[in-house]
Amino acid sequence: MPPFLAAWDNRARMSLSSKSDLYRKLPSLDEFVRGPHLAPLIARDGRPAVTNAARVVLERLRHEISTGHLDSSAIDLALAGLVPAMEREIRISLGYALRPVINATGVILHTNLGRAPIARSAIEQIGHAAGRYSNLEFDLNTGERGERDSHVDRLFRQLFHGEAVNGEKYPISSIVLNNNAAAVWLALNTLAAGGEVIVSRGELVEIGGSFRIPDVMQQSNGVLREVGTTNRTRISDYEKAISDNTRVLLRVHRSNFQITGFTEQPSLQELVTLARERSIPLVEDLGSGAIFDLRSIGISGETGVAESLRAGVDVVTYSGDKLLGGPQAGMLTGRADLIRRMRSNSLFRALRVDKLTYAALEATLLAYVKGEHDAIPALRMMRLTKDSISMRAEAVGRALRTSPQFQIELIDGESVIGGGAAPSATLPTRLLAITVKKLRPDELLSRLRGADPPVIARVQDDRVLLDLRTVFPEQDDAIVATLRAQADPA
Repeated sequence: MPPFLAAWDNRARMSLSSKSDLYRKLPSLDEFVRGPHLAPLIARDGRPAVTNAARVVLERLRHEISTGHLDSSAIDLALAGLVPAMEREIRISLGYALRPVINATGVILHTNLGRAPIARSAIEQIGHAAGRYSNLEFDLNTGERGERDSHVDRLFRQLFHGEAVNGEKYPISSIVLNNNAAAVWLALNTLAAGGEVIVSRGELVEIGGSFRIPDVMQQSNGVLREVGTTNRTRISDYEKAISDNTRVLLRVHRSNFQITGFTEQPSLQELVTLARERSIPLVEDLGSGAIFDLRSIGISGETGVAESLRAGVDVVTYSGDKLLGGPQAGMLTGRADLIRRMRSNSLFRALRVDKLTYAALEATLLAYVKGEHDAIPALRMMRLTKDSISMRAEAVGRALRTSPQFQIELIDGESVIGGGAAPSATLPTRLLAITVKKLRPDELLSRLRGADPPVIARVQDDRVLLDLRTVFPEQDDAIVATLRAQADPA
C-alpha cells in the first residue's frame, strides 16, 4: 500500500475507534429513562413524553458524534447537561407550535403572521359558541332546523340594505365559505359550469401560495375566455367575445400588484351596463373586501363591497381576514336568487365554515353595524396617526437608552396594508432604528424571533427597524424587556 494511503487508513481507523468510544459513553434509551434523575420529569409530564424527549436528545448527540462535531470532553459536558436538555425538549414537544407573536414589521395584514387580528368581542363570542351548545342550525322561533348563514346574513343585509344591484332594489343575500378562493370557485361552478367565463388578460392574477385565477376557473368547470391584452382591455373586447355559451363576466381585483403606464381598463359601470344588456351575471372578485371607507384615512383606489353592489355587480366575492378585519372566510354577497343557487350547490356543504368562524364574523359585523370601527384591530391600526405612533416610539426609545448597549434613532417611515390589499397604499409612521453593540442586525433579529413572545421585525441599512403601528400598546413594555434581554451578549 502506498505510504500516503497507509497514513490515511490509519487515521480513518483511529477516527472510527474514537467515535466508537464516544458512542459507548452514551447511555441506552432504556437505561436513561429508568434512571432516578428523570423520575421528577416522569411524574410531572408522563413516561411517554419523557421517553420521546430522551430519544430526541440522544439521537441528536449521536448525530453530532457522527459528523465529528463532538470530542470526548464535549461529550462529557453534554452528558452533564442531559437533564436540562431533556426539560427544554419536553417544553418544546408539549408546548403549542402555534404561538402569539409581536408584529413590529408595520405590515398590518401580514399573511405569514395570520393577517387580521380579530376584535376582543369576536374572541369572547368564540368562547361562548365553543364552550357550550349553540343554535348554529336551530331556529329558536319555530323549533325546527335553521340555516347557519342566517346569523350573519341579517347583519350583511343591514350593512348593504340601501345598495341596488343592477340599478334596482333586488334582495341581497350573503353566504360564507372557508376562504375567498372557495367563494370564487363556488360562484363560477354554480353559474358557469360547462360555459364560458370572460375575463381580461390583465386580471389573470396569481397571489400567495400559487393561487391562480385560471386554475380556479378550470377546477370550477368553467371555460376561460381571455380578452384584451395584459395592459389594455376595452369594453369592446368583452362585447366581441360574448357568445351563446357565455355564462359569466368576471372582473378580478389586482390584489397584489399594479399595472401602470400605457394601460386601459373598462370601468365597472361599463361592465355592469353590458352585463345587463346581455342578461349575463357580472361577478367581481374583490379579494380584500373593504366595508370601511378607506378614503377617510387617505387610501384611494380600493373598491369597497358596498360600492360594487351600488354600481350593479350581481355577485361580489371577498375575504374575511383582510380589510374586513375578521376571521379567515370567503364571502359571497349579491342578488339573493343567485346566492340561493350557490347555497344549493352540492359542494357548498364541503366549503362552508364552522361555528367558531360564524361567531367571530358575527361579532366583527356587529362592530360595523354599530359604527365601532376602532374595536376592529386592523382598522384601528390603519387609523393611527403618525404623531401617536411617534409618542409611543419615543417612550420605548427612552426606556432602551438607559442601557449602554443600545443606539436608538427615530426615523420617518411607511407602514403598509399587506395581505394583498391596497398594494400601492402606504401610511406615514415613525420607526425605531436600533443597533446593539457586539451584535450584527441579523443576530439581533434572530434573538428577537427566539424570545418569548417572539418579536418579528426587519432589517434595513444595517439596523433593526420596529414599527409600533402593528404593535398593540399593551405590548410596548414587552418590546422593551425583550430587547434588553436579547441585547446581552452573554
